[in-house]
Amino acid sequence: MSHEVEDETTVNESYSVTVPAAVRREAGVEAGDKLRWHVDENGKISVELVKQQYGAFSQLDPVDIGEPSNAAEDHDLIAGDT
Repeated sequence: MSHEVEDETTVNESYSVTVPAAVRREAGVEAGDKLRWHVDENGKISVELVKQQYGAFSQLDPVDIGEPSNAAEDHDLIAGDT
């Protein structure tokens, strides 16, 4: 980050907040990123940006398990489901 940015926002009735544009730009917040919240013993809130990872497994080689599979269709199956 090049410099400090401070701004404020209001918590709405559904307890959602909007990250101010200046803060998003300075921190590099993008859609899909997560904000990790922490409250210390004095009630001070801090927020950490957790960047969305794309292509995290792109360098891995496929493993032959001896039968055809389709991870996009099979990933939510429970053992014994067909």
